[in-house]
Amino acid sequence: MATRVRSYSKINLGLAIGAPRPDGFHGLSTLYQTVALHDEVSVTARRAGATRILIQSNDSRVPTDGRNTVCKMLTRALAELRVMAEVEVYIQKNLPIQGGMGAGSANAAAALIGLEKELGLALDEAVRLRIAAEVGSDVPLFLIGGAVLGSNRGEVVRAVPELTLAGEDSIHCVMAIPKVGVSTPQAFRDWDARYTDPDLHNSPVRDTLGELSRVFASIFGGTEMEIVESGASGIFADSSSGNGLNVSPEQSQGLGQFQGKSETSVDLAENSLLALVRTGIENDFEQVVFLQYPSLHAIKRQLMGSDSDVESKAIYAALSGSGSALFGLYRSEADAEAAQQRVQSADFGCKVQVFLTKTLPRESYWRDMIAE
Repeated sequence: MATRVRSYSKINLGLAIGAPRPDGFHGLSTLYQTVALHDEVSVTARRAGATRILIQSNDSRVPTDGRNTVCKMLTRALAELRVMAEVEVYIQKNLPIQGGMGAGSANAAAALIGLEKELGLALDEAVRLRIAAEVGSDVPLFLIGGAVLGSNRGEVVRAVPELTLAGEDSIHCVMAIPKVGVSTPQAFRDWDARYTDPDLHNSPVRDTLGELSRVFASIFGGTEMEIVESGASGIFADSSSGNGLNVSPEQSQGLGQFQGKSETSVDLAENSLLALVRTGIENDFEQVVFLQYPSLHAIKRQLMGSDSDVESKAIYAALSGSGSALFGLYRSEADAEAAQQRVQSADFGCKVQVFLTKTLPRESYWRDMIAE
């Protein structure tokens, strides 16, 4: 009987883009957060005289040959285990392809978990992360789950304390997935075209990974994380107002009801999401993607809600990765449902799927991964 693995998705709470590197990639720093929306990956495997990997899916757009991240992951894993096996994988796609939610990368991680369970073997954690990084930049985060700091290309990962709101580490979330194809390579090219011109690059280049590390150290009382890549442009916006809050209405997000309150009244241990949002965390991709796709910016505004109803506004809303998926985080299920209704009722000139879900902390991520 096949091992069925829930292949969860992710959002990016902030993403900073650095300069192009000699290898063609860009330096990144980002905070990943896994969410409960998922595909399902079913794996059967048995030892054999030669390795054969068969991939099938309910979605015809999913490659079933060596291009698939699942095939790349399983091929490397079997080589590391020094085992030959016949492996069959069925990918039940529920998540969008190339939507900014890491679905393909999550499928690869889920397939590895299924393979290990089927064969009764397990790779060393360091080996797992190494081959995951070889397969794709987003794959390693799905071998950790919860809140994960990513740097370099995004593949250098480190678990960080879970994000909390009112003492809860599972936060109401609305995912809006427009039927718009955003090309990540093109988004990077647009970024380079916009910011390689000195006249357009108005803000100083800062070591935002170090800044993110210092913010987390101050919020959670931990130590700063190793700086792997510098030169990102601004995961934290300029907070020149003197109150620690970004002065832009959008970047200040849904914090109106907390402004003016003391640190003790917004307890950091129980409200680390609020503490993080107060730094002005943002996604650099929005600066170029929203110019090309104004409908995505309009969706973000609907996810945020109206300034006239501050109590029910999103705490934070943003593009996930380079898009096209967007998300909002909310204080209550009622606020999330209201946001879902706002997006569903609006006309953006394109079809938009809207889902209610929750952030998935690390413990729940691993506890619920295997589908019974």
